[in-house]
Amino acid sequence: MFKINYNYIKIIGLILIVGFLFAFSNQRNKNRIVGDPQIKFLGENELFITDANVSKLLIQNLEPVSEQPKEIIDLNKLESALNSNPMIKEAEVYMSVNGTLSAEIVQKRPIARVNTNTSYYIDDEGGYMPLSYNYAARVPLVSGNIKKNKLETVFQFAKAVDEDDFLRKYVIEIRQNDDNTIDFKIRKSDFTVHVGSLNQLEKKINNFKAFYQKALKDQILDNYALVNLKFDKQVICTKK
Repeated sequence: MFKINYNYIKIIGLILIVGFLFAFSNQRNKNRIVGDPQIKFLGENELFITDANVSKLLIQNLEPVSEQPKEIIDLNKLESALNSNPMIKEAEVYMSVNGTLSAEIVQKRPIARVNTNTSYYIDDEGGYMPLSYNYAARVPLVSGNIKKNKLETVFQFAKAVDEDDFLRKYVIEIRQNDDNTIDFKIRKSDFTVHVGSLNQLEKKINNFKAFYQKALKDQILDNYALVNLKFDKQVICTKK
């Protein structure tokens, strides 16, 4: 007489139930709608680009990612769209299991502002960064013979200013001359400092610091029209 093995039936039934629940859960997960993206800015607190700006970049199929099914969202494309923005240094986009889309943004950091026919920032890697409607950085103005595709010289000097506590406090304007030499002006003084080429720049900067401290102590800063650092072994001053 044939004997029914109920254990096998239970196992098969259990497998079918688990399979059904998995398929149901998987289908439900695919159809889950993405909500408003969670945007987090890392690093600097000043927002040159806002949450609203970032949300406008998170678009797929010509529509915002919010209210679209999780299954169709292409994270790589969204990340590429953010990284192509000239104000964004780095972006990462990811999605949680429950369908929450998150974007972590690192903004570019400006160290100088070009103030010629067209205005824009130079970032801390020597690249172009547009001005922002949301926030204006307090950085030295750059004037003179400046070309967007040839920023290396003025960037090197602007970087030296940014990395030096004394210069960052006092330098308000940087000028690149036609011969690619550099001049600058400082806060609360009307004389021009001529750096010349960037050869021996660290030594020239140290010479200027020594001159400034001595002239400030002697109260003679206002006596000069030009301070020449062209020669790395001495500071030559021209009186008004």
